[in-house]
Amino acid sequence: MENLLSFNTIILFFSYVCQFILWQTFAQDLPCRTSCGSIQVKYPFGSGPGCGSPRFHPYIACSPEGDQLLLTSHTGSYPITSISYTTSTMIITPPHMSTCTSMQQSPNLGLDWASPVQLGPSTFLLLSCTPPTSSLTIKGSPVCDTSSSYLCASIYTCPSVIGLGLPLFPPTNTCCVYSPANFNSKGELDLQKLKCMGYASIVSLQDYPTNPSQWQYGVELKYRSGALDDYYMDNKCNTCETSGGMCGYALPGNSFLCLCSNRINTTTDCNSYSLQNQPGLTWNSVSLPDWKLWMGFLGGLVFVGAA
Repeated sequence: MENLLSFNTIILFFSYVCQFILWQTFAQDLPCRTSCGSIQVKYPFGSGPGCGSPRFHPYIACSPEGDQLLLTSHTGSYPITSISYTTSTMIITPPHMSTCTSMQQSPNLGLDWASPVQLGPSTFLLLSCTPPTSSLTIKGSPVCDTSSSYLCASIYTCPSVIGLGLPLFPPTNTCCVYSPANFNSKGELDLQKLKCMGYASIVSLQDYPTNPSQWQYGVELKYRSGALDDYYMDNKCNTCETSGGMCGYALPGNSFLCLCSNRINTTTDCNSYSLQNQPGLTWNSVSLPDWKLWMGFLGGLVFVGAA
């Protein structure tokens, strides 16, 4: 009788243990997102750890709330407002960047050299600089593009210039058109060294070269896919996405995974898996060999209890 009670106690205890492990697996290993807010997330981008390419994480990921895709560098986190997968470019909108409707003092903008992202062809307007901006140089070379000085005259018609401590219609010798722009050796637009209080960045004039209220503001960036990313895209990722999966990777070796909607992950695609013929099959981050060990351990204890 005592053996029967011990046997039932062991079974009950391990049923609770298995339920807890399963709950932990579902609670901690949420599936990768196909979008963050209005941004569609496709390879090589990912919404978090294990999603997309490991080269892009932790630089690019969804916000904790899931409503924004963010680029993070040593100078801050910046919302990504659009991605072009055909041209390998994206646009970020730094929260302290000035526009015609809002001008403010800005911290340095920067990118990490180790990240797969680099500065694109955006036009920067350096604002509220120590005059005259014609004297601004970097390593002895003039910074300002005088042929585009009309952009300074245009943006200085915006009433929001008072946010930078400037009077209405301030002199344009406190503004500089920095194009093409480059970051310094730290990967930053060093406003303090340039003696400017803020900046605006223009992606497009939208056919309104002298109407700053119609310009598209943002910083255009280029992203680079590595050779391994291109290999996975050409040989595995397209097939995975066609089958309804999302491309990701498994830690610690960063090997390719196809993440399926039913929480089953495979090394191929979501149509071809089976429990019998997929040695790399996983259920979230808990692989089948781990479950076999648990079942073997449970079976051994059951055998001891029954004895």
